[in-house]
Amino acid sequence: MIIHKQYKFYAAHRNEEMHDKCRNLHGHRYGVTCFFEVERTGSYSTLFSEFDDKIEPFLKSQYDHAMLINVHDPLYQTLCEHMERTGECFRLKKFTQPTSVENLAHRLFTEITEMGFCLNRLEIRETDTSVVEYTREDWVADNRLFARLESQENVRCQGAAP
Repeated sequence: MIIHKQYKFYAAHRNEEMHDKCRNLHGHRYGVTCFFEVERTGSYSTLFSEFDDKIEPFLKSQYDHAMLINVHDPLYQTLCEHMERTGECFRLKKFTQPTSVENLAHRLFTEITEMGFCLNRLEIRETDTSVVEYTREDWVADNRLFARLESQENVRCQGAAP
């Protein structure tokens, strides 16, 4: 059985690899629809509050009104220096890749799965007309891709050592 729940949060980001308007710092009202696989064990399969009690506070504390930022983006270092110099504190949600909606979907799928939920898929709504559907198969494929890329990076770094 599939139960789906919807959540939302507001966040800023930029796609530093792009050479269009999305390279600029901008924000979205992200809509997240989670499709959970559940099994009926009696008169009901699960309480909706079981999802909400974990996911809503997590999104509010980690993502809502935060800046999604790639730690390899030069802007990240600038923001860190600004915070150190001024004492101002920004809520930064750090990524090790560009903050595309595809990478956000991977990150959220991972974090929600680590909470103990069995996700079938996620839908991430970046705008009213732009939605990414991210399946468990996409997540498995991305985990393999990211592991391979990390392995290649480690080999390259080891080869550059004196």
